[in-house]
Amino acid sequence: MPRSTRLRRTFFDRSVHDIAPELIGATLLVNGVGGTIVEVEAYHHADPAAHSFNGQTARNAVMFGPPGFAYVYRSYGLHWCLNFVCEATGSASAILIRALEPTEGVSLMRRRRGLNDLRALCSGPGKLCEALGVTSAQNGLALDRPPFELRARMQAPEVAVGVRIGITKAADLPWRYGLKGSPFLSKPIR
Repeated sequence: MPRSTRLRRTFFDRSVHDIAPELIGATLLVNGVGGTIVEVEAYHHADPAAHSFNGQTARNAVMFGPPGFAYVYRSYGLHWCLNFVCEATGSASAILIRALEPTEGVSLMRRRRGLNDLRALCSGPGKLCEALGVTSAQNGLALDRPPFELRARMQAPEVAVGVRIGITKAADLPWRYGLKGSPFLSKPIR
């Protein structure tokens, strides 16, 4: 079977609204561990829910840099979250990777998460980062170089669209994208 094309940084030099649905079905690996992206959320710089909305800080500086880099932050002081920086330098937009279908390095993911349920390994941004070993060490790293490997999807899947979850600002925007019917989503998209 042919292997899909690796995504380069130039792939991310476009609108988050074009890129986000195209990531559904793509493959994300971190040091060879990962799987198929099944759920993402878009965060545009003009969006009050985006970390960049109130300007650049030490925490969100990566968002203001060039596209195609990882923005990793700690949520509620507990969980790491992985984002892909998009759009032109200074635009400060990103896509949160919410869920994966685990396919590579599953036994290591199970050890890292301390559970066996395949569906629960990467069904949320914090779970995904724990399973893949993503921490602040990956913040600011290029997405087209190790430890990351991103492969384009082989065919366009059916993508469900819904509102983002776990936020209070701009919570009504339909900027959450998921693989329709996937049991690996963090929450069903209605």
